[in-house]
Amino acid sequence: MRSVVNFNAKWSFTKNADGIPSEINKKWDFVNLPHSWNAIDGQDGDNDFYRGTAYYAKSFSKAELPEAERYYLEIRGANSSADVYLNGKSLAHHDGGYSTWRVDLTDSLEAVNLLVIAVDNTANDYVYPQMADFTFYGGLYRDVNIICVNESHFDLDYYGAPGIRVTPEVKGTGADIEIEVYLTNKKEAQDIRIIIEDKEGNTVADTVTKENRCVISIGNVHLWHGRRDPYLYTARAELIENGEVIDNISARFGCRTFRIDPDNGFILNGEEYPLRGVSRHQDRWGKGNALSREDHEEDIALIMEVGATTIRLAHYQHDQYFYDLCDEKGLVIWAEIPYISKHMPKGRENTVSQMKELISQNYNHPSIVVWGLSNEIGIGGSDDDLLENHRLLNDLCHEMDKTRLTTIAAVSMCDINDPYLQIPDVVSYNHYFGWYGGETDMNGPWFDNFHKTHPTIPIGCSEYGCEALNWHTSTPTQGDYTEEYQAYYHEELIKQFFSRKYMWATHVWNMFDFGADARNEGGENGQNHKGLVTFDRKYKKDSFYAYKAWLSDEKFVHICGKRYVDRVEDVTKVTVYSNLPVVELFANGVSLGKKESAEHFFYFDVPNKDVTVLKAVAGEFTDESLIRKVDTFNEEYRLREKGAILNWFDIDAPEGFLSLNDKMSDVIATAQGKMIFMSLVGKLMGGGEDGKMKAAGFEVGPEMMAMMGGFTVLRLFTLMGGMMDIKFTKEELLALNAQLNTIPKPQK
Repeated sequence: MRSVVNFNAKWSFTKNADGIPSEINKKWDFVNLPHSWNAIDGQDGDNDFYRGTAYYAKSFSKAELPEAERYYLEIRGANSSADVYLNGKSLAHHDGGYSTWRVDLTDSLEAVNLLVIAVDNTANDYVYPQMADFTFYGGLYRDVNIICVNESHFDLDYYGAPGIRVTPEVKGTGADIEIEVYLTNKKEAQDIRIIIEDKEGNTVADTVTKENRCVISIGNVHLWHGRRDPYLYTARAELIENGEVIDNISARFGCRTFRIDPDNGFILNGEEYPLRGVSRHQDRWGKGNALSREDHEEDIALIMEVGATTIRLAHYQHDQYFYDLCDEKGLVIWAEIPYISKHMPKGRENTVSQMKELISQNYNHPSIVVWGLSNEIGIGGSDDDLLENHRLLNDLCHEMDKTRLTTIAAVSMCDINDPYLQIPDVVSYNHYFGWYGGETDMNGPWFDNFHKTHPTIPIGCSEYGCEALNWHTSTPTQGDYTEEYQAYYHEELIKQFFSRKYMWATHVWNMFDFGADARNEGGENGQNHKGLVTFDRKYKKDSFYAYKAWLSDEKFVHICGKRYVDRVEDVTKVTVYSNLPVVELFANGVSLGKKESAEHFFYFDVPNKDVTVLKAVAGEFTDESLIRKVDTFNEEYRLREKGAILNWFDIDAPEGFLSLNDKMSDVIATAQGKMIFMSLVGKLMGGGEDGKMKAAGFEVGPEMMAMMGGFTVLRLFTLMGGMMDIKFTKEELLALNAQLNTIPKPQK
């Protein structure tokens, strides 16, 4: 019988070895897996985390393992390339840091063994990802196992797959379940027993066959219906020889139908089922990607609490345990490979192998409905090689899986008529109007225009969001990183997106703050702070409750701004979120009245004097907070960039004249401002042979100009400088500000 031995304990680890050791070096560190060597330096900013080769070594005796005929090493995540050595012999190489892969150790095993895994996250031009807004944590950051099996066994060699493939087809009130198993060294006298069990463990169908494929029918099938009823069956396969089970495997599955309609969105089991949810990165503060099961469980619990019906699992294959949780909880999943940001002509083979692993390892999960081909890969426009790579991946997905659809996440500046948008079955866009330039009210109309132009292409929003830290203001503005602006932004986007039923899915970027070591912004470097929840999962930002008010059936009321206590104004605005229809707010026990809102957002004007205890009441639910009147603004609430060359409040901004704090659209609305802008940006971006400006590899067209117009000059040049690795001095920025100070603001 198959045995799985966990191999996580006590590995010797170093980043400083010259090569493969011949014995355990006691000067190395000892670590337990999961482990990442970038758990700290990958989250502190400046993009200086260690990228190179590190070594994991473990000594063991063969006698420690269960008796078996074949022994496989199973590595569930080694980022991003790895080599396996057993007793000095090179056994395997693998490229791709997010999938399971296995190595047959049998023929190289000795009585006493030294296993070494060399893991490498060095930059290269052939393994994805290489350019993206997240940290590429190195390490053996998921489980490592030894799988012990008979010479005849369910396959362990094909792309890390489980050896069983379950394809349900709902027919009326029943379902036909196609079961395929894959075997290594099967003998003629051996039989295969297939058993299907219901959620309670009762056998509902079984058969014995010599073939590796069979179809079993279930009558009165219980459908998997998202969060409402995530019902799972289990298919068990046993390899039998002389009446004895010599190997066995199992897979859970769900029976459901779905389709994506360009006008009515996602249809589950014949019913409209709006996909409104979040994206998720898998890392944690102080851990990197080395998560425990408890970490995954906490993440899924928070996503369930917010009321999401879908998750985009970005931008790579996630842990099998998390897909299992999604199946159990009824969340509809977008799964993708890290073909992201920068198309690499030498990386095609890697996109194919990573897609084969993604589909092979995750085929049985009923939660998954789309395979993601790429993310923002068209940022530099599409060429023939990129298009061919996408067609190859799209055909591969349909060849390997005839039950699911394909999708891409396109970036804002990608023209809606770009040919690569015609390749997948459905399309989504990453838009940040209202954060990276533009205005919040540009989002809905943009999708209306796409839907009108391409009425047969289902369209969704794969990323939208803005950053928030513990900064606060009563006058939130784009780019201020306050919790108040993030709440306002999401209120506006919720109203626009959730009212457009044709949008097949919407995914907030992001459920959690995450590590992005190249970022130095917002006052806390090394992170992307667009999460609805902080990196450590300890604080739910106000915007979390905005979604909970719209999506969750769990009744509640929430007063926003609990971290914004000190306020200078005599009358201050207080926002309350609830999924109940009426909210009453009390100030020091005195009612300020009741408000009704079909949009779940309730706004109150609150007199601000001394200390005021606020209490919101919605039905039987209450929430409390307090505000305090102060004479001067509390500087602890004001954003101060960590290591910033220049903060916005240090800039001279004479009334009636332009400054670095004005939006680029106002600057270029004046003749002098436009000349200054064109001169500076032309030098920064350069131009093509056709004379058109280009930025970070893409052409600055009307869509890009519209986005750039929403940035303040300071923020635009800071972000552009980071993107193109151009550093501005304080003197250069102040000199530019002095020029702008001579130009009168345009009349509105």
